[in-house]
Amino acid sequence: MPLNDRIILGIDPGTVIMGYGIIHIESNIVKPIGIGVIKLDKYEEHADRLKKIFERTVGIIEEFKPDELAIEAPFFGKNVQSMLKLGRAQGVAIAAALSKNIPITEYSPKKIKMSITGNGNASKEQVAAMLQQILGIKKEQEYLDATDALGAALCHFYQNKNPQAGQKSYTGWKAFLADNPKRKG
Repeated sequence: MPLNDRIILGIDPGTVIMGYGIIHIESNIVKPIGIGVIKLDKYEEHADRLKKIFERTVGIIEEFKPDELAIEAPFFGKNVQSMLKLGRAQGVAIAAALSKNIPITEYSPKKIKMSITGNGNASKEQVAAMLQQILGIKKEQEYLDATDALGAALCHFYQNKNPQAGQKSYTGWKAFLADNPKRKG
């Protein structure tokens, strides 16, 4: 599918609340087509939460048929256990997308915030307010994880909106070396 006609799923992974946002790009016009959260706090066991993340992500993919997934990377915090759980949640969402052959791109929270607000240290509220202006969505406190996910999708669009003319992408190192034989040594 051409870059100017595609659907991007954004995910803000979490083990208590996972946000998702879906945008459709048609002729470089961005329209939000889905936004929401998956509440996981009712599941006691971490494994049950991971299972639900996988199932719901697959369900969202089957419903909206995205061409790409943009996912927020876990940020480095002081609590190692929280980071491990968040990394697992992210990994399960990625695995769900990969099981449906959806390409994945990971973005740091700072990169997403910078792309949406121009400030890498913006708050969730500032990201939501900017998305409200850009996409015309309603800002609701309950859905800040969803607007973060929508921000990841929009960040991905911005990063790939104007690919450099003549820039070539490769499927792997072997393909790159075939086109660039002088790089082998």
